[in-house]
Order: sequence, then C-alpha cells, then structure tokens
Amino acid sequence: MPVTLAQAKLNATDDVDVQIIDEFEKSNDILNRLTFDDVVSGAGNGATLTYGYTRQITQRAAAFRAINAEYTPTEATKQRYTVDLKPLGGSFQVDRVLNRVAQAAETAFQMRELLKASSAKFNDAFFNGDTGVDANGFDGLSKLLTGTTTEYLPLSNGVSAGYLDWTAINTQALAFATIAHIDAWLGLLDGRPDAIYLPRKAKALFKTVASFAGQYSVERDSVGNPVDTYNGIPLIDPGQVSGASTDVLALSTRDADGGGAGGNITNLADMYAVRFGLDGVHGVSMADGPLVQNWLPDFSTAGAVKTGEAELGPVAVVVKRTKSAAVLRNIKVG
Repeated sequence: MPVTLAQAKLNATDDVDVQIIDEFEKSNDILNRLTFDDVVSGAGNGATLTYGYTRQITQRAAAFRAINAEYTPTEATKQRYTVDLKPLGGSFQVDRVLNRVAQAAETAFQMRELLKASSAKFNDAFFNGDTGVDANGFDGLSKLLTGTTTEYLPLSNGVSAGYLDWTAINTQALAFATIAHIDAWLGLLDGRPDAIYLPRKAKALFKTVASFAGQYSVERDSVGNPVDTYNGIPLIDPGQVSGASTDVLALSTRDADGGGAGGNITNLADMYAVRFGLDGVHGVSMADGPLVQNWLPDFSTAGAVKTGEAELGPVAVVVKRTKSAAVLRNIKVG
C-alpha cells in the first residue's frame, strides 16, 4: 500500500531507521508531503526497477446539444510514461580509535551529515533532475513541465519583455498586476496546490507583493512552526544543494524574450506549485521493502576502518497529471 514517511516510521523495526526517517520528516518539506506508491517489484528473472503509468495530458469539455442532434465527440488525452527507480544515499568511514575515543559521536556526526546531504540531493533531483545529465537519477519537475500547458511563460502571457520584474514593485497597483499573473498561473492547476516552492530571494519579494495585495499571512504547521503563506498556500524555499552553498532553485541568466531586443536577463527565478497525491505528484518505491535503510559501522570484527551507509529507496518521482504541478518561469528578483 502507498506509504508516507510517517507511515514508514511506524513500520520500521530498527531504532536507527526510525531516527533517520524522523530526521527526513523534520528537515524536508517535500519528503514530508510526498506519498510513495510502493508497487514496483524486483522479483523474478530479468525484473527491472521500472514504474509505468498513464499521465493525463488534457481534460475534456462538456456541452449542451440541440434536440435531434448528436454531441461532438471529444476525449481527454493521456500518454504512457515510465520512470526508473534509483537508490539515493551515501557511505562514510570511521576509524575504530575515533569511534572509541569519541564514544560513537563521530559515527553519529557522519550519519547526521549524510542524512542532510541525502535530503538536499533529493530536493535538487525533485526540481532539477535530468537523466540526460545524470543517468543514475530521475527527471525532476523542471524537465517534466517544460513545454506543457502548466508551464507559464510571461512572454506568452502579455509581457513583451519576457519576464516579471519583482524588484520594482513599490505600489499596490503594481502588486495587483503581479498578483494577476500569479493567479493566472495557479489557475492552470486542477486544484489547490499544497505548496509553492521558490528561491529565497523570490520568496522575500513575493511576501512584499502579497502584503501589498493583502494576501500574505503567517500560519502554523502541525508542530507549531511559523509558515509564510499566500492565500493559505505555504511558501517554501527548498534550501541548498548537497555539498555546496548553491540554492536548489538557483537564479539563472536567460534570453527571456526569445531572441528579441532584451538580450540576456540576469537573476531570473522560477517557482513551482505542486499538488501532492497518488493522482497528482507522488513518489514511487519498492514493494515489500523498507523506504529507508542504514548500515552502521561494525567494530566487532577485525579491521581498523569501518564503513557506514544510509539509503533512501530505490525511489523516483512522477507527475500523474500534468495539471497537478505548474512552473512560473522568468521572475526577475535581483
């Protein structure tokens, strides 16, 4: 049956696995919201870690008809997709002397840092994953949404410059003009999103825009932490990539007007709206296997240096319906 991190923690039999899942829950908004469809089986000769699914591409309409006339046939369109599950984690080594002197503190430190890196790597892959660049990962939202009906481009929506300039918004009138684009973008979804993900610079400016329009508020999550919201939708900065100080949703330099007179524009941000669920954006994992595992260094046998590991998965992310996720491109924030 589909599992969340919270459910995986209840099913874990190893105390360390419970602590690892708990750390992922606390530190990663995406993993905390994601449901994993645990249906992929690796049993049997020639079995592969591949999940096949049908994505709804467009919705259909309905209409009235005249008496003695037929309806004009129309159909919702869908397309078949597959994604390969991949393991995510890492390993570390600890000398038995350091482990003994520090009373296992070194092992705990290395495991904690590995979990932080794995969490950040998952966030990076969730948005920026590209199997054409890293065949060991999976495609993220940026690639999956490119060219879809939920990719909102200012150039295609009445902005000749090709980008929305949030750095110059200092009046309520300008704020409402920006809000119109944001609401049009959110209107591309098939329902209310669970969260909006955006870079920290864009988040700071979004709060100003929403405040001008009276649509910004601070709410509390399930454990009492303050959460910035737009019309009740959480605004989340997914943090930095693992092993670096670069933002997961990094700013870009692009020719926003598609070869027009504007040239390359710096400090452009993208932001994502996501509706999580098995009929929307969800994870995929193995059937009849733990979502998270760890292997602590074993100092009970000979050998001066021992290895520890932690792993999430194998996992992948899918967009079951195109309209369950949307991206707004080219927001100038600096």
